[in-house]
Amino acid sequence: MPTAIAVLNAGSSSVKFSVFVDAGAELRLRVRGQIEGLFTAPHFVAKSADGTLLAKQDWDSGTKLGHDGALDHLIGFLRQQQGSMTLAGVGHRVVHGGMEYSKPVRVDAKVLAALDKYVPLAPLHQPHNLAPIRRLLERSPDLPQVACFDTAFHRSNADLVQMFGLPYAMFEEGVRRYGFHGLSYEYIASVLPRYSARAAGGRTIVLHLGNGASMCALDKGFSVASTMGFTAVDGLMMGTRTGNLDPGVVLYLMDQRGMDVRAIERLLYSESGLFGVSGISSDMRALLQSPEPRAKLAIDLYCYRIRRELGSLVAALGGVDALVFTAGVGENSAVIRARVLDDAAWLGIERDTAANEAGGPLLTTTASRVAAYAVPTNEELMIATHTRDAIRAA
Repeated sequence: MPTAIAVLNAGSSSVKFSVFVDAGAELRLRVRGQIEGLFTAPHFVAKSADGTLLAKQDWDSGTKLGHDGALDHLIGFLRQQQGSMTLAGVGHRVVHGGMEYSKPVRVDAKVLAALDKYVPLAPLHQPHNLAPIRRLLERSPDLPQVACFDTAFHRSNADLVQMFGLPYAMFEEGVRRYGFHGLSYEYIASVLPRYSARAAGGRTIVLHLGNGASMCALDKGFSVASTMGFTAVDGLMMGTRTGNLDPGVVLYLMDQRGMDVRAIERLLYSESGLFGVSGISSDMRALLQSPEPRAKLAIDLYCYRIRRELGSLVAALGGVDALVFTAGVGENSAVIRARVLDDAAWLGIERDTAANEAGGPLLTTTASRVAAYAVPTNEELMIATHTRDAIRAA
């Protein structure tokens, strides 16, 4: 009887899901979808791997379905889709694994309690990531669940790379640079040999550019440095997040504007970035189409921050052999890729205009000293793979 792996990615107001069939040598996507607007006007949609609509449902405005209600609906849908398949397990994206978890782990009540300790390190993500795990442990305690961490891939970073200039006792307590988007970087590292042996075996910088954005320096496929640090708000400017910020600004806001922790949290995570600078939108597509000067300013700052961080990661690697663009903006915006590549001409990069407009995968000319690629990421497949492997190893 064929088996299936379900993947859940729970956010603050949505639950994304996908189902993969274990075909032996590979995992094949069967269905994906999401329930969004969990606390306002919930909307459910599910599609097959080829994009065929399988199901949809809307709830009345004001309905607070919540994560538990969303999971209950998903379970009912998946049972209808199950047919002759057996659900072997469920994999979850969990943002923070702290110092304790450097690889995916089977979740039981003890592990769940350990992961709760990291809620203060990722307050906008961790509670929602853990909600469906907790619900499934209650409803289906015998169903294997595997937590896959966005921080785990970066545990290969040296201690020196992870340290802040704070008292050493704080480093020992866990105040350090963790890095995020690790599942995306791990997937890119796993498929790089298909694109370039030099990129896979050398010094490569991956740019994960989406609503959340970061960059990672890979040496022979291992993370050695990342732009994100203690939280997922550090580094590059993002859709609504500030990116790198002088901590003195936070002290100023507290002292001079009387802002409390929650107000500053909203400012840093939800009211800044492309949205805050432009005053228009957090969506790069909307800003690229806008004639407003502040839309251009937001894009200029976004690209400038990439240019600055790129130089930092090149220095950390001692040189660079390849760049890789991935995620929503990185994979789909030829305009942003062109700006970043042109800003990096000092590295010996020669952009191939036609190839970039076509989406690559190779974006540079044969004469370019540093090659650049556009490679689609697949965090869901990475989670499904980890989940299958963890279940088999049990």
